[in-house]
Amino acid sequence: MSLNYKRIFQIGILLILSISVALSSWTSPAVALTKEQKLVSEAWRIVNRTYLDDTFNHQNWASVRQKVLKQPLNDQQSAFDAVQKMIATLDDPFTRFLRPEQYRSLQVNTSGELTGVGLQIALDVKTGVLEVVAPIAGSPADKAGIRPRDRITQINSTPTSQITLDEAAARMRGLIGTHVYLTIERSGEASKEIDLVRDRIALNPVVTQLRTSAQNVPIGYIRLTQFNANATSELAHAINSMEKQGAEAYILDLRNNPGGLLQSGIEIARLWLDKGTVVYTVNRQGIQGSFEAYGSPLTRDPLVVLVNQGSASASEILAGALQDNGRATLVGETTFGKGLIQSLFDLSDGAGIAVTVAKYETPNHRDINKLGIAPDRLVKSEPISREQIATEADVQYTAAVEVLTNTLEVAKAA
Repeated sequence: MSLNYKRIFQIGILLILSISVALSSWTSPAVALTKEQKLVSEAWRIVNRTYLDDTFNHQNWASVRQKVLKQPLNDQQSAFDAVQKMIATLDDPFTRFLRPEQYRSLQVNTSGELTGVGLQIALDVKTGVLEVVAPIAGSPADKAGIRPRDRITQINSTPTSQITLDEAAARMRGLIGTHVYLTIERSGEASKEIDLVRDRIALNPVVTQLRTSAQNVPIGYIRLTQFNANATSELAHAINSMEKQGAEAYILDLRNNPGGLLQSGIEIARLWLDKGTVVYTVNRQGIQGSFEAYGSPLTRDPLVVLVNQGSASASEILAGALQDNGRATLVGETTFGKGLIQSLFDLSDGAGIAVTVAKYETPNHRDINKLGIAPDRLVKSEPISREQIATEADVQYTAAVEVLTNTLEVAKAA
């Protein structure tokens, strides 16, 4: 290369470097985010890092964030609205933004006492209709005859299609003695308005009684209504008590139990199992976690589990674990089919966000979500009063007694 060409080449390099330096000096400094924009970014990052569906409902999740941040966010309310709209694009009723009062309410739902009508509710993913998962035993809704799968179309004349799941729950809570009017639709029946008087909802999760069958078999009947913080200890106490009373078999009634704490469901499964997987969890990377049973069960006596359409979430985990491990016979109807795991995350200003982070699979790797758990013996329910539960008028209960009686007879003959 000649000297002149070298000089031209060197000058060209210097010009490129000069232009690069000049361009870098023209770049505007990063603009600090406002308090409201930080809240949006905080919620976006949590979903981006943990949400089960890595397609984010088949959309560019980064683009969603940019669109939201371009909107005027002048105060806390506008930031809350923006986060709520951003989360809504996921089209997942279980992943939702929780304003401070909603977040506080959700945190106390698994312990203590509530005041309201006593309904566990969910949104039908396909139709977006608000429906009943199960009424809480002894609550105003239970006494009024509201059933699992009933559709709630209006609350105090407000269409439920216009409000969120959490807003619907908030509208049904309130002071003891006040009224709330629900418009209910049920398959094959005309819609009707039900006047409910709010009351204190006791969350005592375990009801027990030692029964004697027609063949003089002592059967321990246990009804578990919710998987709250003290459900495991209460159930363990019930089993130990009935073992001392001479129970030879058990019926665990999970009908209309909408679930609750995942850990409670796992620990209760361990009360009945000596080994085996209780449940698998699968995140968006397909990575499986598992929870195992270990140690000695409280009893090895024959067990029947009663389930129906109102048995959901932790109820399905427990039922699936006992069924797949051959520990229990399931009697009743196919369960609700809620097999997704949500985690709660704190946000700024006292708000929170519930995010679907994984799904459940039974020990035999059956997917619960939208499918439910099918019973070993299908027995259709018939309308009965609360007082008739676990009596001769209860066809599912009598079928459970029959299964246990036959099981014990076979065992004695062997």
